[in-house]
Amino acid sequence: MPYIQTMTNVGISGKKEQTIKQRMGEAIELIPGKSESWLMLSFHDDAHMYFRGEDEPCAICTVKLYGSASEEAYNALTSALTDILVEELELDPARVYVAYEEIGTWGWNGGNL
Repeated sequence: MPYIQTMTNVGISGKKEQTIKQRMGEAIELIPGKSESWLMLSFHDDAHMYFRGEDEPCAICTVKLYGSASEEAYNALTSALTDILVEELELDPARVYVAYEEIGTWGWNGGNL
């Protein structure tokens, strides 16, 4: 039950969004037991964002997971998500944050898991 929200001050075209969606769907499998079949994504582009006091291109991916993962898996996913945003949106990797939130209770289909 992973969810990845990407917020950036860069515009994302429909074609780019589809490419990023596909690549993030593959990347989530770096977390054991997670797959695109349960992945929810959202994209918030053209946001008013500042990093280090500047409005140069930047982004944050917030990854929410039902359960937890190892430090190695988180490191691999951080690297993959950063690479995706650098390659697809031409961002400086030093201007990309990835934040993780482990969720103990997750609701789905009218109930909790």
